[in-house]
Amino acid sequence: MRFLPTTKDEMHRLGWTQADIILISGDTYIDSPYIGVALIGRVLMAAGFKTAVIAQPGINSTTDINRLGNPRLFWGVSGGSVDSMVANYTALKKRRKSDDFTPGGRNTRRPDRAVIVYTNLIRKLQKETDHKSPIVLGGIEASLRRISHYDFWSNKVRRSILFDARADILLYGMAERTVVQLARTLTEKGDFRTLPGLCYIGAQVPDGFTELPPHKTVMMDKSAASRMFEEFYHNNDPLTAHGLAQLQDSRYLIQNPPAPYLKTEELDKIHALPFSREVHPYYKRHGTVRALTTIQAAITTHRGCYGECNFCAIAVHQGRTVRSRSEESILKEAVEISKQPFFKGNILDVGGPTANMYGFECARKLSKGPCRHRRCLTPEICPNLKINHKRQLALLKKLRSLPGIKRVFIASGIRYDMVMTGGQGREYLREVVKHHVSGQLKIAPEHCLDHVLTQMGKPQVKHLLEFKHLFDEESRKAGKPQFLTYYFIAAHPGCTLKDMRDLKDFCRRHLRIAPEQTQIFTPTPSTYSTLMYWTGRDLEGHKIYCERDSKKKEAQKVALINKINKKRIHKVMQTS
Repeated sequence: MRFLPTTKDEMHRLGWTQADIILISGDTYIDSPYIGVALIGRVLMAAGFKTAVIAQPGINSTTDINRLGNPRLFWGVSGGSVDSMVANYTALKKRRKSDDFTPGGRNTRRPDRAVIVYTNLIRKLQKETDHKSPIVLGGIEASLRRISHYDFWSNKVRRSILFDARADILLYGMAERTVVQLARTLTEKGDFRTLPGLCYIGAQVPDGFTELPPHKTVMMDKSAASRMFEEFYHNNDPLTAHGLAQLQDSRYLIQNPPAPYLKTEELDKIHALPFSREVHPYYKRHGTVRALTTIQAAITTHRGCYGECNFCAIAVHQGRTVRSRSEESILKEAVEISKQPFFKGNILDVGGPTANMYGFECARKLSKGPCRHRRCLTPEICPNLKINHKRQLALLKKLRSLPGIKRVFIASGIRYDMVMTGGQGREYLREVVKHHVSGQLKIAPEHCLDHVLTQMGKPQVKHLLEFKHLFDEESRKAGKPQFLTYYFIAAHPGCTLKDMRDLKDFCRRHLRIAPEQTQIFTPTPSTYSTLMYWTGRDLEGHKIYCERDSKKKEAQKVALINKINKKRIHKVMQTS
């Protein structure tokens, strides 16, 4: 079966009269392991459940969402691969015109607060059809909004999305194991409230659970919001987490402890499922889906990230422990990709949240969980993390030697501080420069000033300068005119207009570039940087400068990228 069914005809051809589970998504349906709904759907199908997909349903009536009827077990609702408010609006709150996950590329199919909109649509359908299957929320929008959270677009602390959406269950994190357990429990009419990795609405705090400050308190008291988030953040690892409870109205959000991480064998099994890596024909007829070009011939080697950048939610959603697939599984996937009609000879990415975290982890963390009061990489790399690029080096060599594969690229970015301090770092970079760079290598210094980098949770600038020197040297030796692409952030908490001017000067003097693009910091749910933005205090509790004026945020961006920045900045500031 090349695709999960999305029409009645497809269901009938499979001999189904009713789906067990119907998954709703804010993205179009790309059958790829990079797409959460496709991955969850394939996992459920492999477990024996009849699973169908409705992507980007029309929201003006129940006609589209009713095209498959009601599911036997539950509806699964996701906003898509990106939080819908991030997908729909820029950091200056301007409506985005394009959407890479929508056929045709125009941003016309994903509603604001998609999880809430789709759930309300299902509730309306259930009233019309008198059929009440549970509604289960999942995906990144639900996962990162599962507790009280600051919402940048409304500039207030919103309650749990489980309450706002009036859904029944929320699955958080990477939920493959939990979603199968839930389907089996509902089939057997058992009690789903004991399942790990699951949130539900309860009347009281279960025994042994940690109670967070109530929603009404964190709405008004920023110090309470800080305490709440700190406790929430440090209860996301399966080895150390307690269950959490938070009073939302007269009822509690109950968050069970996280599900155990998938083992290597389980990750391998998931990536061996028969993904077609194509857009379903029902949606493909409406136009090209740009996201497909970046993920179709790409391979995920691992999950999780111990970088813990303060503006990034990967630590909360995927976890701070890296779990790697086996070399055999990755090579097999590469062979399968090479046989597909779309394949043009190049694997476009081999990596994960950070490519060079593949294949090793801290032994202490694997047995006891992450440290509460110490990070793996900042302010310095922990000596307990024995960085070793040996496994990724061996994997890359084997991948590029496979028949039919011309080039294997690393597009997902690498941590340069790990290269400069880790085992086989220089050998690793030499191999990357010779064989795995498509003209440019992405790195994300984000800034150059240590006081700003500290607030971002990024490594010191000395590592960047050392890495650039080594990259340029190895590129010259390889005889390749290659360059680094730098990602920068403007208007992050702690960053001023002067800091951005200093960054521009740093880029000119040390990096020998005139930056052409940067992004303005967007406060997104469940990150430390967003907490700083909301409270006006850093992680030590000290007051911190936070730029909240849109015109002045833009001025910070202009200060870095514009060649005539003094005139542009003056113009921007005049209108603020």
